[in-house]
Amino acid sequence: MRISDRYIGRHILSGTLFAIVLLSALLVLGNLFKEIRPLLVEVGAPLWVLWDFLLGIIPVSLIYTVPWAFLSAVLLVFGRMSSDNELNAFRAAGVSLVRLSAPVVILGLAFSALCLWLNLQVAPEAKRRVEDIVTRTIIQDPRSLLRAGVDQSRIKNVKVDSESSEGDVFHNFHIFVMEDNDDSTDGGAYIHADTAKTVVDEEKQQIRLRLTGVYSDGPAGPSKDFTLMSGDLEWMVVDYSEDARRKPKPSAMTNKEIDDFLASWPTLPEKYRARYRAEQMRRYSSSFACLAFAFIGVPLGIKARRRDTSTGLIVSLAVGVTYFLAGSMIENPTEDGQWVLWIPNLLCLGLGIFLFRRARFR
Repeated sequence: MRISDRYIGRHILSGTLFAIVLLSALLVLGNLFKEIRPLLVEVGAPLWVLWDFLLGIIPVSLIYTVPWAFLSAVLLVFGRMSSDNELNAFRAAGVSLVRLSAPVVILGLAFSALCLWLNLQVAPEAKRRVEDIVTRTIIQDPRSLLRAGVDQSRIKNVKVDSESSEGDVFHNFHIFVMEDNDDSTDGGAYIHADTAKTVVDEEKQQIRLRLTGVYSDGPAGPSKDFTLMSGDLEWMVVDYSEDARRKPKPSAMTNKEIDDFLASWPTLPEKYRARYRAEQMRRYSSSFACLAFAFIGVPLGIKARRRDTSTGLIVSLAVGVTYFLAGSMIENPTEDGQWVLWIPNLLCLGLGIFLFRRARFR
């Protein structure tokens, strides 16, 4: 049995590693193409920023690719063993299907531990790093925020454009203010300035725009950060101070940081507190996807008896999409009802046990 354990475990491990590389490359390239325009065109980021982005997005992609790759490997290995009648040989030798699946469960536990480490520590820091890439680029070169002839859309609900520039000064400057969840300028405001200059306030850790020769068709400014100064306007566009970053997104905080944040803010409303707690619980539940897939992958792989790999890949695609889609549909349960985040795992476990019993008596 030790030989068979090494035989099965080696094939599943090699198949998982190969699938991780393939799936991670697809997800990373997809995110890179999504961000390449604002990084290169709008912000004018150098190549090292793209490399920094790749290093930050890879740990985030592994949260999804590791379980998916493990499921694909299990389906392909047991599907091939079933089609080659190797499973029949093991049964004739008196080896039960449960015993034959022992290396799958062990590898599922190992990959679940890896996912747990990624979810709790690595991925939140990577997400925070990715979110700060544009801000860090702008801090190093404030002029990259505004490029002549480029429609800048990095500022929330505001689009800016300019026709020409000389150093830090932009000429014929336009600001289009839009309402929330509205991509048109109807109902918003339009502001035109003869010149706009980027000013870095190192004391307040802010990047501001100083507008001269202002004409406004609508509100005096796009936000409360506008200051009227004798017909001119000054506008804070980037705030990179510690106060501005004091409350990051739950997905960009480690579990310990979430605990410290909630402890320091006891008056936080319950609905927001539940959102942070749900993020913590979701990390634990999604980390055990590999173990849940270990139970469901073996009987599904046996059922796929074709020699080609298309059946296993299609089944793994369907199961993976269903699992992650079901998890994403559960949004911000209350603190008492966060057990529902484990429903996808429990369904995989129950379905796996049912399919195991059917496969044993087949």
